[in-house]
Amino acid sequence: MDRVFFGMGAVLGAIGVAAGAFGAHAMRTRVAPEMLVVFETGVRYHLVHVLALLAAGWAAARWRSPAATAAGWLFVAGILLFSGSLYALALTGVRALGLVTPVGGGAFILGWIALAWAAWRG
Repeated sequence: MDRVFFGMGAVLGAIGVAAGAFGAHAMRTRVAPEMLVVFETGVRYHLVHVLALLAAGWAAARWRSPAATAAGWLFVAGILLFSGSLYALALTGVRALGLVTPVGGGAFILGWIALAWAAWRG
């Protein structure tokens, strides 16, 4: 799982940087300022949790723990659900998309708890 998480982290990191550049350059004049803030929040959490995904990959290699594997998948789910829903909300203005965001936030929290558990039990 370590190579899977490192590979996914690298790809998701590139996507996060591209999303940030898109938000900073292409969206600035096309969306309302409050939607740009929403988009930037998605980018921030996206990139922070790419680092968490890399940490889960390292933990999976070091401890071969089911908790580390769970953490990695939870971080991936969080990026897709939390950041993805914020990106979609900012781009479309469809407020209902924001209902998915807390599910992604929950995945982030559970991912951090699983990573802590992997370290504790490692």
